[in-house]
Amino acid sequence: MRKNQHASTQEKSRKPTSDGFIRLISGQWRGKKLPVKDKQGLRPTTDRTKETLFNWLMHDIRDANCLDCFSGSGSLGFEALSRYCKYCTFLELDKQVANQLKSNINTLKVENAQVIQGDSLKYLTKPAAQQYNVVFVDPPFNLGLAQPCIEQLESQGHLADHCLIYVEIENTLTTLTTPDNWELLKEKISGQVRYQLFSRG
Repeated sequence: MRKNQHASTQEKSRKPTSDGFIRLISGQWRGKKLPVKDKQGLRPTTDRTKETLFNWLMHDIRDANCLDCFSGSGSLGFEALSRYCKYCTFLELDKQVANQLKSNINTLKVENAQVIQGDSLKYLTKPAAQQYNVVFVDPPFNLGLAQPCIEQLESQGHLADHCLIYVEIENTLTTLTTPDNWELLKEKISGQVRYQLFSRG
């Protein structure tokens, strides 16, 4: 019992927002809190990182077609919707987490979003049904998911010309490679996290 309590305390200490919620920081739902499932490995992007990212995307997010790979809490996708992106597709493996994303979409009365429950990499292996202007790649750490995700996004035609791709990875991952036509626009390191913004030429 003590072990579980200790683990729970550790999980809470890692969460950037109040336990079980994410907060939208700007746009039409500014300040709105949305519930999230407390799942092992779920690591919502911190408010500080999210604010930096959306400052980077300030002139590109409105009317963009967005893809949130490994959605988890949906923090990035919902922030994009709050800031008037055209559409957002959420990819999420865990059924309970995916159902929570659907519930939050219903709560916000969003009609320009969908949740696809299943393996993100398997979904991206299929030829693209549509192309995206902004893509969020923020997988669980230390599972080797970022590299194949990047490769499949490019090879299967999911990315529009001049697409912007946000990648959030563990700072210890130094072997990540990107396609030759991707240009690194922005990069920051915060603690154990490295986050980057690429443009697809």
